[in-house]
Amino acid sequence: MSLTAFPKVSLGHFPTPIEPMTRLGEALGGYQLFIKRDDCTGLATGGNKTRKLEYLLGDAQAKGATVLLTAGGLQSNHARQTAAAAARTGLKCELFLEEVPGTPEANYHDNGNILLDNLLGATIHHHEADAPLMRNMLARAATLKEQGEVPYLIPVGGSNEIGALGYVDCALEIVQQACDMDLHFDAVVVGSGSAGTQAGLLAGFALAEVDIPVIGINVSTDGQTQKQKVKAVLEKCYPLLNLEPLPDTAIQCLDSYFYPSYGVPNDKTLEAIKLLATTEGLLLDPVYTGKAMAGLLDLIGQHKIQKDQNILFIHTGGQAGLFAYALST
Repeated sequence: MSLTAFPKVSLGHFPTPIEPMTRLGEALGGYQLFIKRDDCTGLATGGNKTRKLEYLLGDAQAKGATVLLTAGGLQSNHARQTAAAAARTGLKCELFLEEVPGTPEANYHDNGNILLDNLLGATIHHHEADAPLMRNMLARAATLKEQGEVPYLIPVGGSNEIGALGYVDCALEIVQQACDMDLHFDAVVVGSGSAGTQAGLLAGFALAEVDIPVIGINVSTDGQTQKQKVKAVLEKCYPLLNLEPLPDTAIQCLDSYFYPSYGVPNDKTLEAIKLLATTEGLLLDPVYTGKAMAGLLDLIGQHKIQKDQNILFIHTGGQAGLFAYALST
């Protein structure tokens, strides 16, 4: 099935490359590791949300939107890419951002993604932790309508069935690249937060009729909660794509790596960031990709990944967040 039936706006640089992580694999004892460079999507330093926003902006334009509203943590990568997408397409953008407990005092409020949000011209609504962001967005949307605007609300992370189409696209892209490289990937490893990326990959591989397990490394919550989040997005994707539902066992969400909480890196996260920088010259972030890589490294350490397997790690971007953290690596 083609995705051409769904409206889409071109925002990114695709296909993103798949590269071998040869030095990392050698440092770990001889593993076949590859990385999908979705940090190279090109929209205001790139990242995975660009794929989702291509479909979300397509839907927004089809509905005559004049202003985008979305929400996230103060250093949200999704918010930064939404602001960039709005600037690219001539729309207004309002971001509802909340404090994240346990994050640094220095730089966190004025550097990294916040600096870029302001540079991109977004209006920022600053909230305390655990604020009712969706309720506040809905109230603001009502006000904007009264002012003659056409607001378009995007959920946290862009993770609904429309946004997930971006990672259905990515899965199809991976299948084609693997064919071109004469490779079969035995598993894909990805950070799982708002769930749209993992759900889209699962749906995309199912659509392509290929059996590639997707291992989600949780960045914000326990395994059962995360699994339900992924399942909820998948269940809305199935009718769009005419897919039969996947068994629950297909949804893998590992929850040993997000501690102590969302947005707060642990020692293993910092070690993973340092290791990738010094072996591959690749930059990860302390919120998503650092924790996801810590999970992949631990799976290798537990011998749950074998040396003869080809493992693909999805780099979802987020490097701008490095500048908001005082990392002791």
